Amino acid sequence: MGACCSCQRIERFEGYHVEEEEEKGFEDDDIILRGDAGARVRLQGSSKYVSMFTQQGKKGVNQDAMTVWESFSGDKDMFFCAVFDGHGPSGHKVARYVRDFLPARISLSYKQASDDGKNAVLDIETEPETENSESKNPLFLSWKARMTKCFHEMDEQLEGDASIESYCSGTTSVCVLKKGEHLIIANLGDSRAVLCSRDESNQLVPEQLTVDLKPNLPGEAHRIRSCQGRVLAMDEEPNVYRIWMPHEDCPGLAMARAFGDFCLKDFGLISTPEVTYRKLTDRDEFVVLATDGIWDALSNDEVIKTIASARNRSTAAKLLIEKAVRAWRYKFPRAKIDDCAAICLFLKKQKPLLTKSVSEMSQLSLNYSELDECSCTGSARSDDALDTVLNCKVDESPENGETTTNRPRKRRPARKFEYVGE
Repeated sequence: MGACCSCQRIERFEGYHVEEEEEKGFEDDDIILRGDAGARVRLQGSSKYVSMFTQQGKKGVNQDAMTVWESFSGDKDMFFCAVFDGHGPSGHKVARYVRDFLPARISLSYKQASDDGKNAVLDIETEPETENSESKNPLFLSWKARMTKCFHEMDEQLEGDASIESYCSGTTSVCVLKKGEHLIIANLGDSRAVLCSRDESNQLVPEQLTVDLKPNLPGEAHRIRSCQGRVLAMDEEPNVYRIWMPHEDCPGLAMARAFGDFCLKDFGLISTPEVTYRKLTDRDEFVVLATDGIWDALSNDEVIKTIASARNRSTAAKLLIEKAVRAWRYKFPRAKIDDCAAICLFLKKQKPLLTKSVSEMSQLSLNYSELDECSCTGSARSDDALDTVLNCKVDESPENGETTTNRPRKRRPARKFEYVGE
């Protein structure tokens, strides 16, 4: 790790084949792919329980990617959702590469465990401080081991593929796997997953399911420094801590875990996901996965209320990104808008509306002139707001400071079969 990509090749998975299906009422640009064990794979569009959308920012090529696998691993009650936020010169390629191969690897691991009769508790260590009900849940223990193993193998595969430049490029990832009332979350980096639930008074409330794994978090910073990496902020971005190589002012990575970025893998950057578990209840409405382009501009509460205000589920993710872009322009007028990608996984059958109408919500949460003045101080954000900085002067001082909705169009007639990938 931490060296140039080798020529070693690792077992690869078959690509998807395009299978057009008639789904009236959803987006015209839906493409249904068939994945491992017959899973329905979406890279865009919407379905009965899913809304997906991504939009390029103002920094260049869109480096965000996303995927949803329905009937994951052949189980009709299983959903796998993931968003990826690439960074570096080839970040968009790394994000799409991991998007295409990681779910298939996890699916294969699940099937192999089932075939071997080991689809229960795997022999893994649990940290004493996390000794709670979730650490004793058989499904959680099993998936924690599989997820961690698959993430490590995915990183090894990426390093061994000479066709993808991943020495100074990489991607974050946040994945959610839903099976019945069980929710498994695997987070690598600073994308985020948020659950929308209802409280005792039936009001919508957000529950953040992941921690933004930034380099200045105490545990992350300790690991990085123990590996001789440096955690410092630049003068022009005093609140954005980055990982730097021991004796060079590069690459300046703004997250503590990622796929790729092998120039830093010897200096504290890891590809081990933070895996957690949540048991769903009747009060839970939907899960949102999104890249940091959304969370930098909107609060968790704004995100869930925007999605809940969508008149059609198929437009929910697009509505969210449109609001995030407007918030970016207001809060960070001198910054380039980041790429945005969002997946909304709805947990219940369609209902007329979860909250107030869009027009009522506009008065409630789209009036940015009423925002606190301190929310505009972020306009000092750097012009590029890059996830990596190849060469830059850093501050060597101590680090202790820490809407509109569109009517969905009918699908066009089925297209021809195509084959994508290798």
